[in-house]
Amino acid sequence: MLRVTPRPDGGPSAFLLVQFLAWVGEAERSSAETMAAWRTSCPRLQVWEEAVEAGLVRLVHDEAATQSETRVALTEAGRATLAAPRQRPGGV
Repeated sequence: MLRVTPRPDGGPSAFLLVQFLAWVGEAERSSAETMAAWRTSCPRLQVWEEAVEAGLVRLVHDEAATQSETRVALTEAGRATLAAPRQRPGGV
């Protein structure tokens, strides 16, 4: 599997990742809601995979939880990434 990490240079995928983290951080989100809202034409959700692989989000559930009961939450690293100053495209 191709390993993708957030681009520190502020490239387009980094901005999409920050948008995703902000969306997760603004309200409690279910796993199903997250998959529906962030689906792409690709079978996998690249921004989701980047966030999980980088340890920026996690799934929160108890043993008996169904997918719709599983929640997506920011990790400490996710909150720190979201709080970090961002450079605008073009270096502005």
